[in-house]
Amino acid sequence: MIISRRLLVELFLGLFLLLPSAVAAQNFPAKPIKLIVPFPAGGPNDIIARVIGQRMSELSGQPVLIDNRGGQGGVLGTDAVSKAAPDGYTIAISSAGALAISPSMERVAYDTQTDLTPVTLVATVPEMLVVATNVPAKDIGELIALAKAQPGKLNFASSGPGSLPHLAGELFKLTAKIDIVHVPYRGAAPAVNDLLGQQVQMTFLDLPVLLPQVKAGALRPIAMGSAERAPTAPEVPTMAEAGFADLRIENWYGMVAPKGTPKEIVRALHALATKAMADPAVKEKLSQQGATLVGDEPEHFRAFIADETKKWAKVIKDAGVETAK
Repeated sequence: MIISRRLLVELFLGLFLLLPSAVAAQNFPAKPIKLIVPFPAGGPNDIIARVIGQRMSELSGQPVLIDNRGGQGGVLGTDAVSKAAPDGYTIAISSAGALAISPSMERVAYDTQTDLTPVTLVATVPEMLVVATNVPAKDIGELIALAKAQPGKLNFASSGPGSLPHLAGELFKLTAKIDIVHVPYRGAAPAVNDLLGQQVQMTFLDLPVLLPQVKAGALRPIAMGSAERAPTAPEVPTMAEAGFADLRIENWYGMVAPKGTPKEIVRALHALATKAMADPAVKEKLSQQGATLVGDEPEHFRAFIADETKKWAKVIKDAGVETAK
């Protein structure tokens, strides 16, 4: 077989261009990694990032520096990573809201499919449906029957317009064909406070947010949005068990890098993150937060984001949710 000089030159140039990123990947990380958390400290996103980031630091020998950039439901921090240098040293663990919901609710400065590089789906956290203790319903069937008997009389609280708890309530309305009224709050804490005060009747929120009040008997659990019962609340049935398989509602958190990050660096990040997530101590700490660790491949995570975006865009359209787009 005779290879032309031109082809040899092209092959050499191709290898030459690949060499820097391959060498960089072999040595990655060679300096501290900035891990953006697009929410304030103390919330589920922050806790997951800190636990995994700490283990990544121990495994790599390089600091993983948490950078909390809260604002606009995770959009501001996610936008910051989309504009960072594509070298693997600025990444984020962002949420379902910022990656799959906000693009349908408002004008955001990034496109999740083109301006970000998925690394891995880190964890899922189920949404739990709970009611105030003065609501007579003990299960989802009774709650739906109560709502149908009193159309427009029952309220559901959320952590804000366009949030996952808001859209979870809208999906519940559509699926069960009931008329319940959305009451938005500025965050989960005031929503829970008014639920405890029986000013509103129900809410969907992340499991760890509601679990202390459920364990104390201050709120009544109705169903879990995950595929399986949560280890921290095994007594609470799933939506599927209750006959509503379409009400699969989970929050999730995924690691993303800027667009243009070399594939070799993405693979190195993926290997480091998934190794940290496989640590038994990490699994134990995050299971206490109601989180199930995933660690899928980058292309699977990209397809997952696209599917979730379509799912919630349809809910927004079908429910007639007002958007800022």
